[in-house]
Amino acid sequence: MSAIYISQGEIAVGCDPEMVVTTILGSCISICLWDPVAGVGGMNHLLLPEMSKGDATSGAVAMDRLINEMMPLGAERPRLNAKLFGGSSMLSGRTDIGARNADFGRTYLRNEGIRCEAESVGGTRARRLRFWPATGVAQIKVVDEAPTLASPIAEAANDVELF
Repeated sequence: MSAIYISQGEIAVGCDPEMVVTTILGSCISICLWDPVAGVGGMNHLLLPEMSKGDATSGAVAMDRLINEMMPLGAERPRLNAKLFGGSSMLSGRTDIGARNADFGRTYLRNEGIRCEAESVGGTRARRLRFWPATGVAQIKVVDEAPTLASPIAEAANDVELF
């Protein structure tokens, strides 16, 4: 089995039945696409959907790259299926970036007419994701709760002066 790990802003595409794409998701999302007739698929790892135009981690750019790399391998847009993962709320009390990411994924797929067969989004736990592009099979493992972030402890200042 050939495993490929992707991180933020990366994509992987293939048609080898032995290929598996892996990543770990917190508030980020991955959209897995595949064409069941051509036996080709791919996965991306999106950080923020509204990043600046041309940023590899932005939603629209990452989706365009993913689809465009699948087409030369035989994929056709009308046959694409999707699965959506991630979008956890990893930092309590802060902006829910994960929910915004998941909303982007759902909206993009709906606007593009791509059927989403399954999703595992939200919550407060990170996910380990494995995806087989040739078959569209996905496997997730939810990991332990995100640690609670503590505020830094202020230390007493000393009399050292730096220039």
